[in-house]
Amino acid sequence: VQLQASGGGLVQAGGSLRLSCAASGRTFSYYGMGWFRQAPGKEREFVAAINSNGRITDYADSVKGRFTISRDNAKNTMYLQMNSLKPEDTAVYYCATHNLIAIKILATEYNYWGQGTLVTVSS
Repeated sequence: VQLQASGGGLVQAGGSLRLSCAASGRTFSYYGMGWFRQAPGKEREFVAAINSNGRITDYADSVKGRFTISRDNAKNTMYLQMNSLKPEDTAVYYCATHNLIAIKILATEYNYWGQGTLVTVSS
């Protein structure tokens, strides 16, 4: 299984970015996926998760109402729309997938990880 995250960059506070995660190597639509992030000097933290058919999602409290996770199973791609970005959102964002259809929020439950994409939010 290979995951390729993209879409990161430098944005001013209040701006928006959309991250993408392209998956290959197995049937994409069978499995739940998630986004995590890791800021400098901090542990990796959960951001958002989505189940296999995209109908169930979950978010960290810190991003609720600002971020939206989605997926296009026909394109084998997951997305993270990030609006109203804040400097504290600055981090490397990782996409990941596991071996079940449901939502998972613990990083230890994920089996496959992408390489990460850097998001920098300036104040």
